[in-house]
Amino acid sequence: MTDPILLDGGVATELQRGGLSVRDPWWTTRALLTDQNRRLLQSVHEAYLAAGARVITANTFRANLRALNKTTLDGAGQAWMVHAAIGVAAAARNAARVPDALIAGSIGPVEDCYRPDLVPPDDELRAEHGWLALQLSRAGADLFLIETMNTIREARIAVREVLAVGGRAWVSFACADDGTLLSGEPVTGAVHAVQRDGAEAVLVNCTGPEATEVALRALCRGRYGLIGACPNLEDRTGLAAGEHVDRALPSTLEPEQFAELLARWRAAYGLDIFGGCCGTTPAHIAAAREVLAEPQLVD
Repeated sequence: MTDPILLDGGVATELQRGGLSVRDPWWTTRALLTDQNRRLLQSVHEAYLAAGARVITANTFRANLRALNKTTLDGAGQAWMVHAAIGVAAAARNAARVPDALIAGSIGPVEDCYRPDLVPPDDELRAEHGWLALQLSRAGADLFLIETMNTIREARIAVREVLAVGGRAWVSFACADDGTLLSGEPVTGAVHAVQRDGAEAVLVNCTGPEATEVALRALCRGRYGLIGACPNLEDRTGLAAGEHVDRALPSTLEPEQFAELLARWRAAYGLDIFGGCCGTTPAHIAAAREVLAEPQLVD
């Protein structure tokens, strides 16, 4: 069993806890618009590094062309947002004095992570993912986290565009309660497809703990590279699936419970990569670090 690779937790969650609105059209890129907002974002990255994360996710999930075209930015301004996000993450790494931490450029679905029916045609996906991959490469991202993907088709195109700029591709899928992708496609097929295309790692993210575990059973059967999980811990009681709420929601698990869950998944499914999605905090990551650092029993 490999040493655990610890990702960060919910960046948007911490921005909201810090008082920043992440509503349309700027979403989380609002954190890049002013010095004050960038300081808040840097403090979020630093908190995750202090908690033990050794891969931090740059704030580029919403820095794709389709989202940025709905703002007032011109082409140069759109590219600047990507470079600024990587720059803030790099500044946090320097301030935290963790030079070996990796900065992952986040690449999300170009439309809606909960709406596989809105995934655009292939030519649009190639153009838009190609643009973001190129900007992230130029800005100095260490790896590319293609996350919250809801179809195999879009994930594969994003992987190819990342590889075209010489990048390292990790892919993370959002799954339904039955353990399939939100598109209804099987997880095992998704794993095989993106690994054949060159993805180094495949994960499940932005999926509740119970559904994540169902997906992990298929994920570990399809593996030959690194696998991992970043569950969504938001308590969304009373909210519709995929409904956006511009406030930090409470977590369904306490940090110690989250850490114990990840440790159990490590033992049961052989996970290599651990982190959290919406609803997770630096305290959750710190608790995970402590538990995952404990020696593993080998039969």
